Amino acid sequence: MTDRLREIIDEFQSAPDEFRVEMLLERARQFPPLPEKYRALREKGLGRVHECMAEVYFFPEVKDGAVRIHSDIPGEAPTQRALVGILMEAYDGASPEAVAQIPPDLLRQLGIAPLLGVQRQQGFSGIVSRLQHSIAEASS
Repeated sequence: MTDRLREIIDEFQSAPDEFRVEMLLERARQFPPLPEKYRALREKGLGRVHECMAEVYFFPEVKDGAVRIHSDIPGEAPTQRALVGILMEAYDGASPEAVAQIPPDLLRQLGIAPLLGVQRQQGFSGIVSRLQHSIAEASS
């Protein structure tokens, strides 16, 4: 687990349950735009995570041993924007090995699993799997 992910988990765990939804929404509002160089690929439908009901597009890469995560998610999917934003913040610049060790119970550790339905939890699991697979391919 990266130090930044530990900090994010601590932030969520220290917040009251009713404030965690607002924390997610704030992260969704701060979601960065997709860099221009990936927009044509996104328009062609490449990089889509099909395991997720929301339109989630990932363009991860590895440069000089550091992971770079780029993504595009429409504003009407704030939960996935927030969750992917957490992954981007915690793992951008990390090693591929760190990405491979994303905790499988991350939503529980954040204290937000009870706030999400089964479909969103499964969608997030698909996002993490897709990210890990893409990074493993890019680093080999």
